[in-house]
Amino acid sequence: MTIGNFDGVHFGHRALLRRLVAAARQRDTAAVVYTFEPSPRTVLSPHQAMPRILAWPDKVRLLGQVGVDRVVVERFTPAFAQHPPDWFAKEVLKRRLRAQSLVVGYDFRFGRARGGDVPLLRKLLPSLEIEQVDAAQIDAVVASSSAVRRRVAEGRVSDAARLLGRAHFVRGTVVAGDRRGRMIGFPTANVQTDAELLPAQGVYAVWARVDGGAAVPGVANLGMRPTFDGTDCQLEVHLLDRGEDLYGRELQVDFVAHLRDECRFDGVDSLVAQIREDASQARRILSTAAPI
Repeated sequence: MTIGNFDGVHFGHRALLRRLVAAARQRDTAAVVYTFEPSPRTVLSPHQAMPRILAWPDKVRLLGQVGVDRVVVERFTPAFAQHPPDWFAKEVLKRRLRAQSLVVGYDFRFGRARGGDVPLLRKLLPSLEIEQVDAAQIDAVVASSSAVRRRVAEGRVSDAARLLGRAHFVRGTVVAGDRRGRMIGFPTANVQTDAELLPAQGVYAVWARVDGGAAVPGVANLGMRPTFDGTDCQLEVHLLDRGEDLYGRELQVDFVAHLRDECRFDGVDSLVAQIREDASQARRILSTAAPI
């Protein structure tokens, strides 16, 4: 088993999870992820809580794709946080979960105030096999959830994708908009999403998946639509190879590359000319960036 939050199931997580699954297969036993809900930081330091990279169903799905057999979720509360490291080791790992071996990350800590580490755990449970995995790096950057969040929030979605091993995506339902896109020849799907982590406002080349289907190329505008004096932030996606109404259907939007910042245009004609250029640029980028 392993222990952690695994938000994003990014490149570093996958390196650890591959070791977990390999160890489980060698022992002919289940590969188990033990995690917490809500995240400890949300409970202990709510003012410092970070937006989730993945919704719960997506995280579990990606864990399964790596080969994890079971996910055990511990309800994290202020009372649970007060348990000292020796209690966690003996009560949770040994008695409740009966862990045969443990694979953990380079920064693994456990127990009250993160007071436990691997050397202490080896003293508390000397019969437990423990493997600690080094930090995984991409371009000299440690692959971490915080690094992914920072890059997504800055609009650096291609950099975030290198750390994730896939594009950052959000899901939502297509709802009725003001239909301005259709009137200027570029119909858009107005995506209503409760995703916690959105990229910086701007225009992006994206892959879009309708109801979990095949990926189709698209251009997304995330912002206030200043040319039309918009007052709220919206995610609008123009699908390059599909034109049917998508109202009420689920759309997954994979952010591949940032094309430009959102800006106000003098009129509809200049806006349409820019959208044409955005679409051409997106098609060029996506022709060499296969969906993952």
